[in-house]
Amino acid sequence: MRNDIIAIFPEVNEIADAALREKVIDVWVDSLETGGWTVEELKAIPFTLLAGDIDIRFLEHVRTCARMSIAIYDVLKDAYSDRVPLHRDHLIAGSLLADVGKPIEYVKGSGGQPAKGTRGDMLRHPFSGVGMCWKHGLPDEVMHMVATHSKEGDHVQRTLESIIFHHADFVDFDIACALGKMAAKK
Repeated sequence: MRNDIIAIFPEVNEIADAALREKVIDVWVDSLETGGWTVEELKAIPFTLLAGDIDIRFLEHVRTCARMSIAIYDVLKDAYSDRVPLHRDHLIAGSLLADVGKPIEYVKGSGGQPAKGTRGDMLRHPFSGVGMCWKHGLPDEVMHMVATHSKEGDHVQRTLESIIFHHADFVDFDIACALGKMAAKK
């Protein structure tokens, strides 16, 4: 399954620190196994259950947010050099892991379609994602991104990397919601 994770998240190869890269892969493998999902099933999961009927998959969302975060990093480094101290590997790892708790939050509903499960009602994906990251020894800076990327982070001071990812994530989420509203009007 490790090769499948690398294939669906090629951005993992942009993590320069080999040990961190391997831990990111390990967390994804563990999350799928814990949640009872295969890679093929993961490919079919919609980006969000909150946006309505849109043709954007969960894996596309994870990759898009990681790529937007990398692009923002590149622009900031070009504009400000080291005056904005960013850790690229932590940014990429956190971007790829922010939603790693979703395969645990979701269950296979009727017809194998994903639905929010009881576990998801009790612990949203930022919490289960941090738990998975903790289990695999991810750095605190990466776990912070997972913990604070969504509304759960609205009352804490986010790191610079978390600020970048939070906004990339919500750009994609807000677009998905707008697409859902447009589809509902048709």
